[in-house]
Amino acid sequence: MALFKFEALDTTGTEVKDQVDAPNEEEAQQKIRQMGYFVTKLTEVDLGKGKAKGKGKKKGKRKKGKVFTIGGVSTKQLVTFTRQFSTLQDAGLPVLRSLKILERQLKGGVLRNALIDVVDDVESGSSLSEAFGKHPKCFDRLYVNMVKAGEAGGALEVILRRLAEFKEKSQSLKRKIIGAMVYPIVVITVAIAIVLFIMIYIIPKFKKIFAEFGMKLPWATETLIAVSDWCMKYWYIIPMFPLSFWLLCKLIRLSRVGNYALDRLKLWTPVMGNIIEKTVVARTVRTLGTLIASGVPILEALSIVRETCTNAVFERMYQRVYESIREGDTIAQPLKESRLVDDMVVNMVDVGEETGDLDTMLYKVADFYDEEVDTLVKGLLAMLEPLMVVVLGLIVGSIVIALFMPLIKLLEGLNK
Repeated sequence: MALFKFEALDTTGTEVKDQVDAPNEEEAQQKIRQMGYFVTKLTEVDLGKGKAKGKGKKKGKRKKGKVFTIGGVSTKQLVTFTRQFSTLQDAGLPVLRSLKILERQLKGGVLRNALIDVVDDVESGSSLSEAFGKHPKCFDRLYVNMVKAGEAGGALEVILRRLAEFKEKSQSLKRKIIGAMVYPIVVITVAIAIVLFIMIYIIPKFKKIFAEFGMKLPWATETLIAVSDWCMKYWYIIPMFPLSFWLLCKLIRLSRVGNYALDRLKLWTPVMGNIIEKTVVARTVRTLGTLIASGVPILEALSIVRETCTNAVFERMYQRVYESIREGDTIAQPLKESRLVDDMVVNMVDVGEETGDLDTMLYKVADFYDEEVDTLVKGLLAMLEPLMVVVLGLIVGSIVIALFMPLIKLLEGLNK
């Protein structure tokens, strides 16, 4: 048997310092958990020398498992990790053992590198939230604060399950929107490629035919040939148009006013603006509901939501909500004044505040808006398909007419 000194939190969040006898560290963790505590620091006492053995000696050895990586962690990978971590915690395994199991089964990458450091930090006595907080590329502020709330409340497995569900719903919504946009983007790209092929390879051949006959060309044909000549000479400039537009938007976003103006313009865009608005509302209210349900203080929760909403217009709205709560007012009033959300949302939030069931109301709002986004995306696709066919038909039809107008005149002249 060995003696372990520990620091832990009880169910009320009060810090407890004590010691326990156990054959090994994992058994000590289990005993402390059975006592109703959540371990934040655990050290084995060396009775022979009278001092604690540090857990950081393995650190250099563990670092050898790291590999060189570039980029961040995919949402899918983080969701899988969170779901597995939640399952292990629900089964009663100690945090450290759960982390080691998950670290070993992960393939080399950013998340595995982060977990190697997290395991070392937790072994050295750091709390789980502190260890996660050192790796913002893997665990954002929302993730870290929810884990911190779970540690304080002694319900880490519940918080992890909520986190996994939140990430899954966010990923599902994002996947729906991206999936819906693939078809029109592919069609538009193919259409542009076909038109460029006609301009560069087909029209020059017709130009030679017209030159051989010395015909006076109609204005439509002359315009088409001029456009074809320009495409042949300056084809390399064509890809620079979307690139220049993207760079211009980036430059505008460098200023606070420009960033706000672009985000406001996106919300004013017909159809797409409505989709963007409802997507942001669905994501932010679900984030707020998840944080509140997890025990994160309301002001901290609003601060996180404000930083993660990715739209300057909604950032300003949540800043007003933050100031309203700080002054002792309600959430519903600044939401109503912003005119960015429907009256239904305002009323549901108002009822949630009155009944003390705000998180449930926010979940209902998020679910409703998710369905709205799904319906709007399907409607947009249904509208885009015939619209793209008509536009492509008009472009190709105009080219064909412009090319055949001189040929018709030529045939008419031969018949005379």
